[in-house]
Amino acid sequence: MKHSGPDVEEDDLYSGYNNYNPTFDYEMTAKFPGTAIGARPLVSSFGAGAARPMTAVSAAGYSSSLTRGPAFDPLGQARGPAPPLEDKNEDTPEEKIKILEKKVNDLVLESCMAQSSGNFQLALEKAKEASRKERTLVRQREQSDKADQINIDLYGSVLLNLANQYENNEMYPEALQNYKLIVKNRLLQNAGRFNVSMANIYVKQQNYMEAIKLYQKALDQIPNTFKELKMKIMENIGLVFVRIGQYPKAIIYFEDIMSQSPNTKTGYNLVLCYYAIGDKERMKKGFQKLISVPLSFDEDKYIPSNDDDSTDMFTEAIQNDKLHQMERNLSVDVVKSSQYTDLADDLEIIKAVTYLRQKDFNQAIETLKTFEKKDTRAKSTAGTNLSFLYFLEEDYEQAERYADVAMSTDRYNPGALNNKGCTVFVKQDYEKAAEFFKEALRNDSSCTEALYNLGLTYKKLNRLEESVDCFLKHHAILRNSAEVMYQLANLYPSLLEDPQQAIQWLMHVISVSPTDCGVLAKLGQLFDDEGDESQALHHYTESFRHFPCDIGVAAWLGTYYFKKQYFEKAIKYFERATLIQPNEVEWHLRVAGCYRRSGNYHTALETYKETHQRFPEDIECLTFLVRLTNDMGLEEVQEYANKLKKAEKMREVREQRMKSGREGSGRGWREGSAGSADRSHSGGSAKGERLSAKMRSLPVSNEPYETSAPKELDASYVDPLGPQMERPKTGAKKRVEDDDFEDEELGDDLLPE
Repeated sequence: MKHSGPDVEEDDLYSGYNNYNPTFDYEMTAKFPGTAIGARPLVSSFGAGAARPMTAVSAAGYSSSLTRGPAFDPLGQARGPAPPLEDKNEDTPEEKIKILEKKVNDLVLESCMAQSSGNFQLALEKAKEASRKERTLVRQREQSDKADQINIDLYGSVLLNLANQYENNEMYPEALQNYKLIVKNRLLQNAGRFNVSMANIYVKQQNYMEAIKLYQKALDQIPNTFKELKMKIMENIGLVFVRIGQYPKAIIYFEDIMSQSPNTKTGYNLVLCYYAIGDKERMKKGFQKLISVPLSFDEDKYIPSNDDDSTDMFTEAIQNDKLHQMERNLSVDVVKSSQYTDLADDLEIIKAVTYLRQKDFNQAIETLKTFEKKDTRAKSTAGTNLSFLYFLEEDYEQAERYADVAMSTDRYNPGALNNKGCTVFVKQDYEKAAEFFKEALRNDSSCTEALYNLGLTYKKLNRLEESVDCFLKHHAILRNSAEVMYQLANLYPSLLEDPQQAIQWLMHVISVSPTDCGVLAKLGQLFDDEGDESQALHHYTESFRHFPCDIGVAAWLGTYYFKKQYFEKAIKYFERATLIQPNEVEWHLRVAGCYRRSGNYHTALETYKETHQRFPEDIECLTFLVRLTNDMGLEEVQEYANKLKKAEKMREVREQRMKSGREGSGRGWREGSAGSADRSHSGGSAKGERLSAKMRSLPVSNEPYETSAPKELDASYVDPLGPQMERPKTGAKKRVEDDDFEDEELGDDLLPE
């Protein structure tokens, strides 16, 4: 058998794959129906003449050619600048309407401004012009087939302004005509209230019946949500009835007002109406209602605020004018001349208290002293107030005298007993003071002043449990008393040794008085004692923010940041300490130490030099100056070393004199210790004496410059990182005791021989 292909072995599995049938050799240019392959020629990126190899995946559409599709331009910069804005065409009907509407609004505004300045004639002219422009605007809208777009609010504002200007110019018929146009227009909201304006005009024209009719019509049309407005309309109706002499009808309206919204003016008119009809019983009841109405008068208007100087000057000018004096004295004089003298005494007491509120203490004392020769019930009250005033002025003899006067008049007066106890407390007779406070509490168990003072007295007597009981009772009566809670916070650590209770009470104080710097500092101290440095830092920082002049707080914060090696922050607080205590060398040295530890040696050297100028005999400052100048290779090292040597010798001489003086005065009982001290001083060499003298602390007295740490807060610290770097082996000796801001001692080889 013959084959058309080459001969292959029968066992060849891949035979026939290289055979080619010439019937498939034609150009694919015909369009296959239903496919994307058609008349487009196949191109290839291999060259112009080369045919693109056929694949089963069509091209994704990406091309390296720049001619395919638009360039990437997300901002549209290729389009060039935007075309200029078209000119606004003001000839269109819409633009004409807008311009005219704006002119109407401007005319209404000008009319109102003229009215506020008192030029009623100009205001009326502007209102008329606005009305004419508004009618022209309506006609233009109708001609433009836009009658449904009429601005009803603008129409109402023009009519209302025109009516107001007619009324201000006393052209009442024209005003009534415009008000009626507003009321009859159903499109205007709340137009019924303008019946009140028409009724007011009728009252001016003395047409009272028409005024009452319109008032009642407005009262019916106004909704109940406008309660205050309805009360004023009812008051007007009552006043109109009074004018025409119909008092029973006026009483009906006035009683209705007093039952819903009582006020002094309506109550006074009601009493007059009762008087007019001769009803004494109802007149008494009406007067009782009148005096029960709370006054809207501000009693603090005569008290200086200390915020505005001009207001305070005005207050001082009017608080003693004739009208104000009549206001204070006329009612008192009238009551004194009547049979109600006891009421006059109470008024005098109120007048004295008013003087106190105005901080006019001399007038208050003079007013209260008028009761000294009277044998009345108010004498005890006056004596109590005088005792309180003299106690505030620290005139304790007069305070005790008037407290005795008050007690002699009324032995059961708790205020007088409390003042007497305070005067005895100042004399440190605590047992007797406690008796007066207890007697005041027996007479009045709600006297919180006596209860608080009794707690303080028990605290002085070291009867802490009874003191805590008093303060807890006081806290049960007055829950937000910061003073009581602070006393409890102070008592709990000493009584129960429970600082957590103290912290809780102090947190209550902070909730009442969040800016109390003393309480914040106390909280910081307690948290620091408990080992909670984060809370301590928070409260100390808050205390410093409210009061940056507390040396203990500034020292603690500076020490804390120094320990944490935040030297820049530590400098801030130590510099504040230098401002608070500029004569304390310790804070200047700590500022310089922070600069030195942060690596800013030049600034540290300048700070040490400034400190040395202010405190030339301070040995610690000279020691650091010698060390820094030596490390920096400066020529001043010899100068400062000489000064250091002289300062040490002067200190040794002072110590010798002080010890010899102490030995002479107390030789009998300090002979042994003094002898041992002398032997220790005489046995060493000169260098050993100088080193031992330097290691001892400076004497407390007899020195021009002292360095003492704060007593309340220990601000000392030891550097947690140890020495900065190891110096080369020299003749320097190790320190015997640690220093807060230095870890190396000046060597003897640096001192001049």
